[in-house]
Amino acid sequence: MQLRRFSIKFQRINHIFISHLHGDHFLGLSGFLASLHLLGRTEPLHLYAEKCLEEILNVTNKHSRTVLQYPIVFHPLDFSESKILYEDEKLTISTIIVKHSIPCCGFLFQEKPRLRKLIKEALAEYRVPVDQMEKLKHGEDFTTQNNERIENSLLTLSPLPPRKYAYCADTIYTEDILPFINQVDLLYHESTFMEDMRERAKQTMHSTAKDAANIALKANVKKLIIGHFSARYKDLQPLLAEAKEIFPETYLAEEGKKVIVQ
Repeated sequence: MQLRRFSIKFQRINHIFISHLHGDHFLGLSGFLASLHLLGRTEPLHLYAEKCLEEILNVTNKHSRTVLQYPIVFHPLDFSESKILYEDEKLTISTIIVKHSIPCCGFLFQEKPRLRKLIKEALAEYRVPVDQMEKLKHGEDFTTQNNERIENSLLTLSPLPPRKYAYCADTIYTEDILPFINQVDLLYHESTFMEDMRERAKQTMHSTAKDAANIALKANVKKLIIGHFSARYKDLQPLLAEAKEIFPETYLAEEGKKVIVQ
């Protein structure tokens, strides 16, 4: 329903990452997979989660007599150490091991360095042939037919720096994650409770808004999003205020909100 609400195309989703097997993090998955089937999906879908989720889905499909018309490629997670789960020419996705009441991890999304941007007007001025443009994107200079060397900076623009986004799922306060989230552009960190509920946070192995802000400060991140709020909080502004006292660049995880990452 939320994907439709925000006009996100179902079939563009090819990889799904499940942090842990508490119900609020995976119970909607079976219905979503069935929806993809009803929409005519045929392409494989990659699912990254604790191994026993595969059994849960198989049992659900068996007793609902659901036969998906597309393959699911299951990737069991290892919660003992951080590992790269996915890599292509644009990014890598790795696990961040957090501390919760059951095996749980977050995910680190890292863009790879981008190629330099060609300046069309300069390419025309110096009559750069098409077969030289890929070299320019990789930072090489250009030599004309008259053996004149044209510096790359005259023909291309520097790319934007690669960005990093860290999603830290349900977790108690732990500084073990600091090396993995250091200087990320955007950090999501759970903030289930406020500081006056610290004992409850410890009992349930969750964090407070102050915890999340302290992690963001110590990791020297650029922006912090807090979420996973307890249902007891009808007004989220006090949680935001608690975090902003320590880390001003804090935002609430609200449905549909866009956060610019540069």
